[in-house]
Amino acid sequence: MADLCTVSPEILVPATNETLELALGSRIVLNCTVRWAATNHCEPVPAWTKDGQWLSNESSQDTTWFAQNASEQLLTSILQLNLTHDADFGVFACWVNNATATFTLRRVEAAGHVPAVLAALLVLVLLVLLAGLYVRCRLSVLLWYRNCYGELEINDGKLYDAYISHATAPDDRKFVHFIVKPQLENRYGYKLFLDEQTILPNSEPSADLIMNVSRCRRLIVVLSVAYLEQDWCNSSFREGLWRLLELSKKPIFIVFESQYREIAHPAISLLKQHRSAVTLLVWRAGSMTPSSDFWKELCLALPRKVSFQGTMGDPQTQLQEDKDPMLILHSSYLDSGGDLHPDGDLGLRGCVFRSPRPPRIGSLGTPVASAAGVTEDTQLRDGQRPELDVSDLGSRNYGARTDFYCLVTEDI
Repeated sequence: MADLCTVSPEILVPATNETLELALGSRIVLNCTVRWAATNHCEPVPAWTKDGQWLSNESSQDTTWFAQNASEQLLTSILQLNLTHDADFGVFACWVNNATATFTLRRVEAAGHVPAVLAALLVLVLLVLLAGLYVRCRLSVLLWYRNCYGELEINDGKLYDAYISHATAPDDRKFVHFIVKPQLENRYGYKLFLDEQTILPNSEPSADLIMNVSRCRRLIVVLSVAYLEQDWCNSSFREGLWRLLELSKKPIFIVFESQYREIAHPAISLLKQHRSAVTLLVWRAGSMTPSSDFWKELCLALPRKVSFQGTMGDPQTQLQEDKDPMLILHSSYLDSGGDLHPDGDLGLRGCVFRSPRPPRIGSLGTPVASAAGVTEDTQLRDGQRPELDVSDLGSRNYGARTDFYCLVTEDI
């Protein structure tokens, strides 16, 4: 029978050679467990080496015990290490007779707090910059998107972009006529209808108000202290607000910051409660600047403007000088040198339907008659028509109008 001590014990832990990456200052416990057949004649003795150098027996703790069937014996050797220096890293080996288990300890740099703090600060700065950019450029981005992809409000029968209601106080007149009107009309190309009369006498809209508001796409109310002194604002502002919501799409109310903080009127509280149904703008000290947020918010509340090359204003009423085409007799809007396209009507035509020429005064061959005939022929040859040309009225869209019109004719 072969000597049992010549048989190498079986290593249970570790199953294979291990490589551990640890940071400086770590504490590690190396466990080496072996198993062999129990005998009274042979008892293995464990030993540890570091980088090929034997360590003292006091550096490890050994424990031996029998298995449950008492036919096998197990031994565990524990080596505790404090990795406080670079020399503490290396290759450690556990020797039990001819069996060897190897532990390779490598140093890695510990993840410090400085990179993490720098990364957190970088993210925080980025968020602050994005928040500031959003607050500063939000209105500009929204205005650009609306001007490029917003809904067009043309061919709706409206003559004006906004109906502005203000009080008769001198300050209100100056604000509307010298600030709001020049800015909106000259800079942005809007067409305004100004009214300083009470829009809701007896808390009910007047016939003039209904007709005028129906011609405008938006309603703007300059809600100053003088405006709030009107009867309908003091007695029944809530009911009046519902009337205005029925007449106009999301009416715009302009209040002044100097008065906004001092006004204790219930109308202000009511407008704040219904911000989703109305647009409430505050005129501040810096709003006079054309690039201020006030004008951007006001333009966002107004309809999108479309610029046509060579023309200005609303294409529905272009070249009409703010007049209703149904109420004018001689307008340059109806003048044309001929059809723009030979195959179809593009909105402007030459003279197709015309009334008979009026009788000439004077006898034949007189200088007066000749002069009149020459003048009229010259006008017709130059494209100037003294009478109303109704050829293009059928192509215009008046079905969406909600006010009243009549065709004016001239008695000959």
